[in-house]
Amino acid sequence: MDHNLSERKKPLEYIIEAGKSLLEVLKTKYFYIALLTLGAGAGLNIASQTYLHHVVNEGKTLPMLSDLILDNLPVLDVSLLYDLFCLVIFATVAIYIIHRKAYDRIPFILLMCGIFFIVRGIFIVLTPFGNPPEFNGSDPWFNGFSRFELGVYPSGHVGNSFLLLLLVNDKKYRKIMAIWLAVIIISLFLAHGHYSIDILSGVFFAYAIRAYGEKHLAMFRLGNSSKVKMPSV
Repeated sequence: MDHNLSERKKPLEYIIEAGKSLLEVLKTKYFYIALLTLGAGAGLNIASQTYLHHVVNEGKTLPMLSDLILDNLPVLDVSLLYDLFCLVIFATVAIYIIHRKAYDRIPFILLMCGIFFIVRGIFIVLTPFGNPPEFNGSDPWFNGFSRFELGVYPSGHVGNSFLLLLLVNDKKYRKIMAIWLAVIIISLFLAHGHYSIDILSGVFFAYAIRAYGEKHLAMFRLGNSSKVKMPSV
């Protein structure tokens, strides 16, 4: 009886420990700085793409590019895949945080994603390329975001997904996320959703931002130097 009672307590104890750990993260200033950075990045992306939307509505055109890879690929209606698997990657990161009790990495992950979105929000206005000529738009499930499909450099789908992969400190989860990332990249090529330079630049931007963060913003990785106590595995 005592053994069974102890076994029943384990899930509850796990939830309590996780809640305490998350609460400690929420008490730090780094979480809120990171959250504000993410919000600023998201807002800047929306503002930049809304600006391009107004530019197009005024009758101006955004330049379209020739692309060696896209010019030799068929156009397939697979746009649902890259949008859907971006959400799958976010869900995978959430599962990783809960499963590996990596609550101390939440501020750093939010901060890095926020910085990526800020950089992207700037570059899509500095380099306002039009969508590839054969791009047919988002899948009907994501039609509500159609006005934000302008601005392609660098690719937010690829850049943010690769950045999240780099920020996960677990080989098994990284392998899983690498599969999701491959699906995103392949479907973007087949749907002609991005130019090759957008996709490659998304990877390079993500790597550079993560490297900068690891060197100069390590204080946001709370497990390194903070007083946050994480439950033991």
